[in-house]
Amino acid sequence: MSTITTISQLADYVGQSVTLHGWVLRNTPKGKLVFVTLRDGTGYCQCVVERGEGTEAFFDEAKHLPQESSIEVTGTVAADERAIGGHELRVGSLKTIQAAVEYPITPKPHGIEFLMKQRHLWFRSQRQYVILRIRATIVDAIRRYFNDNGFILIDTPIFAPAAGEGTSTLFEVEYFGEPVYLAQTGQLYVETACMAHRKVYCFGPTFRAEKSKTRRHLTEFWMVEPEIAFASLDDVIDLAEDMTCSLIERVLKDHRADLEFLGRDIAKLERIQKPFHRISYSEVADILRGPQARELLEKELADKTAEVEELNKKIEELTETAKTARKKWQQEKAAQEEQAARERRNELEEEITNIPRHMELSANFEWGSDLGGSDETIISRLHERPVFVHRYPKEVKAFYMRVDRRDGRVVENFDMLAPEGVGEIIGGSAREEDYDILISRIREEGLPQEPYEWYLDLRRYGSVPHGGFGLGVERTVAWLCGLKHLRETIPFPRMMGKIYP
Repeated sequence: MSTITTISQLADYVGQSVTLHGWVLRNTPKGKLVFVTLRDGTGYCQCVVERGEGTEAFFDEAKHLPQESSIEVTGTVAADERAIGGHELRVGSLKTIQAAVEYPITPKPHGIEFLMKQRHLWFRSQRQYVILRIRATIVDAIRRYFNDNGFILIDTPIFAPAAGEGTSTLFEVEYFGEPVYLAQTGQLYVETACMAHRKVYCFGPTFRAEKSKTRRHLTEFWMVEPEIAFASLDDVIDLAEDMTCSLIERVLKDHRADLEFLGRDIAKLERIQKPFHRISYSEVADILRGPQARELLEKELADKTAEVEELNKKIEELTETAKTARKKWQQEKAAQEEQAARERRNELEEEITNIPRHMELSANFEWGSDLGGSDETIISRLHERPVFVHRYPKEVKAFYMRVDRRDGRVVENFDMLAPEGVGEIIGGSAREEDYDILISRIREEGLPQEPYEWYLDLRRYGSVPHGGFGLGVERTVAWLCGLKHLRETIPFPRMMGKIYP
């Protein structure tokens, strides 16, 4: 009697007969054997069909199974460290549920534009499978951290009557005849709940209409935003630091093999321990104008130029191999590697072109300017652990951030920059609790007071020092997985000019 199970449970059935349901990732005929790699949504398993009296009826069927065909397969489980997933199924019966026809994402190389248009199918590739499972773990770890530490989940609205972060990045929509905006943040609303429950958080999609096509930007992304009452800036930074360490610990515990598959340098994640670096915006300005930044950029320019030269040689060799290799699988492997090498070269050439500009921006950085992506990259590359940059000029930050009582030029805020050039992962602040100062800041920003009357009520009735932050899920996934672009970190990325599927 066979037991219906999943690939993830095969370790419990070694030596027993089981039935699996899944999809064909690939099949490789070798004489009297057919090796079918099956995926079932929980893992991968090599299924071995051997020609014989018991398999004659379906051997040829197995030999010609198209990629992504759905099948039911029954056989005996054997432990095998060499096999994908650590187990092998010796097949006794096989039934095709549906034979796929001309699956578009074949083993041959495909460009990113093609893959993005096939995003609904690209999910099925092993790389995307791994990334989205890590994302799910990060989301679960975030919720567990806050739920286990006394925070109350507050669901905040998607439709907002006013800006939360700045009017230039609002998506305006019509709401029964009047204009409203897709939420840039849930923070203003979650602050109201903070005054009722003391420690709260919201977790949901947010929207920014930034006209940017960089690898760091999405127009729709997910953010977790905790808020705590009776808290200072240092309290909020401590919370962000502790939560970040808990996320890394969980991902390393549950996904070490997946990170290795992605080529992530796990040692760099293991080195991230408390305390993180804490430096002021003014100190950052000095670093950007100083020799450290210049030397870092000069070294990057030399290293990347050398890597391009090596890639040029590699591409020539792979092109030749793809044409002359005797076996088809060798040709396909060489073609895939060539495609990857060309994409990497294109990235490097673009970065090389930008480095002189980054040098100029860094050398001429003026106090009072906001930190740009290249500035964040420089600071994060100079440190092996995350960096909290705190107390930015108030002119470049949101109206609700608390003005520093010792230096009225700056606000009590921070950005947490992840190492390895990743840049900002978290942004937060102490919130302005003084009614008169908050009114003044709203007017300085040229914002109408009426839409914020409900928010001002928090300062009229029992105002207290409080603060919080926002962590972007997609940037966190990209950092922990070692990904270069946010488009792989969310099931269906929304970017400027890209809305399909």
